[in-house]
Amino acid sequence: MTTTTRRIGVIAAMPEEAEALFEHLDAHGDRVYHGKRDFLIAHRGSTEIIVVVSRVGKVSAAATAAELIVRFGVDELIVTGVAGGIGPGVEVGDVVVATELIHHDLDARPIWPRHVVPLLEVARFTADARLSAELEHAAREFLGDRSPKRNVHKGLVATGDVFVSSSEMAAPIRGALPDALCVEMEGAAVAQVAFEQGVPVGVVRAISDRADDDTESEYTASLAAFAAEYTLGICLPLIEREGNR
Repeated sequence: MTTTTRRIGVIAAMPEEAEALFEHLDAHGDRVYHGKRDFLIAHRGSTEIIVVVSRVGKVSAAATAAELIVRFGVDELIVTGVAGGIGPGVEVGDVVVATELIHHDLDARPIWPRHVVPLLEVARFTADARLSAELEHAAREFLGDRSPKRNVHKGLVATGDVFVSSSEMAAPIRGALPDALCVEMEGAAVAQVAFEQGVPVGVVRAISDRADDDTESEYTASLAAFAAEYTLGICLPLIEREGNR
């Protein structure tokens, strides 16, 4: 009999980002429908993996993270999917692994400083160092096999309830957060829930576009072309290593 020693929750915002991982694990697991979401529960070695599509945006992501922690008892969380690159040299097809995450659209001034979560007194949420290192290792191995010209970046991920789809929209984010590597719509929300609950979190993003005036076409093409492949190729090796720990 296999004894479960670790539970990992894997969150993607869009079905296209998770479909390959769902298909790979489906034969090894069961589906649970709760809170208007399908949770796939599968086993790899001594590890239980719960994969779920949260839907887009911070509220959906935070609700999903809370569900994974409270209802399913996960020991760690991974957020995966695509993002728009805004850092220098962060190009389509690259990977960003978060070291920190911030709500770029949170502004409760003058009561609290910009980006600080009111009453929590935190602006930047730190990703778990071990999970981030594992994700970076898996991403470098994956890109080395698939596309050696693509790069892995580590640093700040900026989250907001807005789809950044033009240079005009990206400019103020770059100005306020010059060290931000990419923009997306879920990571900091999950990281905040994980921080409040004391659960390690790792965030990995494939760059689908440059958050500029070509974003709509680039995003759509990337979502179809490689979002699911990146999720499977990066997350599955990490999950399997966790199962053998």
